[in-house]
Amino acid sequence: MKILDRYILTSYLKTFFSVFVILMFIFVLQTIWLYIGELAGKDLDLEIIFKFLLYFSPKLVPLVLPLSILLTSIMTFGSFAENYEFAAMKSAGISLQRAMRSLTVFILLVSVTAFLFANNVIPAAEYKSINLRKNIAQLKPAMVISEGVFNDLGQINIKVDKKSGEKDQYLHDVIIHKKNERRQGNFTVIKATEGELVGSTGSNILSLVLKDGNYYDEIMSTSPRDRMKKPFAKSYFEEYVINMDLSGFNDVDLDEERYSNSHNMLKVSELNRTIDSFSTSYNRELEIFSRNMYHRTGIENLKNEGDPVEDTIVHPENGILPLYETHEASQIVNLALGNVNGALVTVNNKQTELVIASKRLNKFEIALHEKYVFAVACIVLFFVGAPLGAIIRKGGMGLPMVIAVLLFLTYHFIGIFAKNSAEEGKISPFLGTWLSTLIMLPLGIFLTYRATTDQGLFSFSILFEPIKRLLKRTQIMGRSEKD
Repeated sequence: MKILDRYILTSYLKTFFSVFVILMFIFVLQTIWLYIGELAGKDLDLEIIFKFLLYFSPKLVPLVLPLSILLTSIMTFGSFAENYEFAAMKSAGISLQRAMRSLTVFILLVSVTAFLFANNVIPAAEYKSINLRKNIAQLKPAMVISEGVFNDLGQINIKVDKKSGEKDQYLHDVIIHKKNERRQGNFTVIKATEGELVGSTGSNILSLVLKDGNYYDEIMSTSPRDRMKKPFAKSYFEEYVINMDLSGFNDVDLDEERYSNSHNMLKVSELNRTIDSFSTSYNRELEIFSRNMYHRTGIENLKNEGDPVEDTIVHPENGILPLYETHEASQIVNLALGNVNGALVTVNNKQTELVIASKRLNKFEIALHEKYVFAVACIVLFFVGAPLGAIIRKGGMGLPMVIAVLLFLTYHFIGIFAKNSAEEGKISPFLGTWLSTLIMLPLGIFLTYRATTDQGLFSFSILFEPIKRLLKRTQIMGRSEKD
């Protein structure tokens, strides 16, 4: 390696590692802060908290690494241009592409490493973090009660609007659906204005004390006529206690790993197999449903196997109903309406199932493409940042930081919106995942061309050049007419 390549690479690496560590620290604090609030004060060991943070951190690398490359490229090449080091290189016959050669090799290595990291480390970390969170939630039931949503706690589903207290033991606006092994469904509902989780050290019983509420229980009648009235029993209580056995909750191995069905836990080979399996199942289910609906229409039974009745004349505007008696025609209409309504309900239900299946398939395809996008984005953002730094000729943490953050936010927001659209099926998963990178690619080519030809970021003469040519041509034509 020549001295120039070593100098450029060393300058870049010093800035890169510093920026990466700082950004990683900021992203970890910002993203984990909510989970820290849930973990603190729950009698968890520091080792468990450290594991939680360690397993969660790799998922931040796809955000931190591209931003670090973009910011480092702008800062490094902006510093070279600001200190006239590029001018010295060009005077010696060294072009921008030649100066970027060693860094290009380094970025290619980083890109390959990023793909391997996304394919191996991130799925393993996702697998570990989800299993650890599930086990912690079982070990500490109070942690699994999230505000504003229903939470499964053994024999009850509980929803609270707000939690308070040092250990979040006080609950406000509680709604509980009690489960019944004999009946599937939400037949028993309990609503209370306040609640409190009460337990003692060494006891496997956790008491949920509800205050000032109502108890609703739907009565299942054997008579169809009474069932249509939807009878229920209602009672008011000042205090109601629900005891939960925690012997099964506390017998938890935090290192146990049982959850492995997330699309973020799979490698490329596993994603390919899963996508192929889901696609085959989806197409087969769609084909079976379409065939069943075709047979349900009864079109195959409309073949006229007998001789046509010559004396029977059916007018298209009247249909066939005038051929029948009034009560028979009414029965035919009611039967047809029942069949149509039943078919509509079946189609709507199947459509909901197919939409859910399609979204699940889209998530797996997005997860597959994200592994490749992560690697390619490192290369594209380098060729955006390096020539941009050479053009703006400003190093340090001021202007380069502002430009890098604006560019990355644009890149990231486009990626988020496109990904959400792809999950909903509005665009293909391939386009939704690659859209932000494909938008940045022409920008990188444009900036590299401008920096190589010693042009500014944008030349306003491009706008006025056609006007100047038109005026010049008009003047020449005017002179020729005078001559």
